[in-house]
Amino acid sequence: MAPMGIRLSPLGMAVFCLLGLGVLYHLYSGFLAGRFAFFMLSEPAAGGPEAPRGPTAAVDLRELLAVSMLAAARGGEEVRRVREGNVLNAKAKGKTREGAEEQLTSGDLLSNRRMVRLLRAAFPAVQINSEEHVDTADEEAVSWDRSIPEDVKQKIQPKEVPAESVTVWIDPLDATQEYTEDLRQYVTTMVCVAVNGKPVIGVIHKPFSEYTAWAMVDGGSNVKARSSYNEKTPRIIVSRSHAGKVEQVARQTFGNKTVIIPAGGAGYKVLALLDVAEKNQEEADVYIHVTYIKKWDICAGNAVLRALGGHMTTLTGEEINYTGPDGNEGGLIASINMDHKALIEKLPDLEKTSHK
Repeated sequence: MAPMGIRLSPLGMAVFCLLGLGVLYHLYSGFLAGRFAFFMLSEPAAGGPEAPRGPTAAVDLRELLAVSMLAAARGGEEVRRVREGNVLNAKAKGKTREGAEEQLTSGDLLSNRRMVRLLRAAFPAVQINSEEHVDTADEEAVSWDRSIPEDVKQKIQPKEVPAESVTVWIDPLDATQEYTEDLRQYVTTMVCVAVNGKPVIGVIHKPFSEYTAWAMVDGGSNVKARSSYNEKTPRIIVSRSHAGKVEQVARQTFGNKTVIIPAGGAGYKVLALLDVAEKNQEEADVYIHVTYIKKWDICAGNAVLRALGGHMTTLTGEEINYTGPDGNEGGLIASINMDHKALIEKLPDLEKTSHK
């Protein structure tokens, strides 16, 4: 029962409620304003740490060329050290499509680790595709001092491209089979940079002579094409394992005087088309491969040839795209200072074997 003599005034209740609302507004308005200000100030900064990986990130191709050259050389040091120490620890890692055993050595793995770590440290926003696996949990600190070789500085101007347009292809040890047989002249380490699927930077390093060929499309290079070739006795360089497949068709196509040069390693074969300062380098006019081949085997050579005005295509003349799957199904034909289209028209039968 309500106490006698006390009556609740409607006007008083209204005033009391208004005072209460005023107190609540005073308390919470400052808080809400602060939270709004914090939100507005924080939103642009939220992407700060991730900004280098975003669509606005850019990489300088001249710097990427410089670090690619260093990576190839450092990988080559491991390749040479393992071979000279005779600690290859070679084992089969599988079979090729032709049924041959693919070899894996300590040289492949150690070279791959050094090359990948350096490139990742220098350009963390760039996609890197490598022949061998690197355990990211076992990463060690690697740094690059951003130095650029003088010959690169003189020939190449800085050029920035979006990071997401770049794919780097690494072959830490090309010609592993020949490496196990101690056929050192065929062995290379290679780095290729593709922009929107097109190869624009190629580095081919020979570990045992420490010779490095490099080139950048619309930039410069330290190699050049050979000025002439003999049309009457063309020299066709092919894989050692495929020489028999190519020889008969090549002689029918180019004539009985055609010279077939069996060799190991895609990098070595591309260098054979160029004028290089290497005493152990054979010379050829055309490079033909008639079966499936991985893109890290051929990307660097493709970039070098493009930079010098040459061509590397499938056997049907299609440009090879360096995004997506890591394999090239269409075989390849490479040439420089020749009518590439005419060469392709002479090879209608080879494409049939390229998918085997």
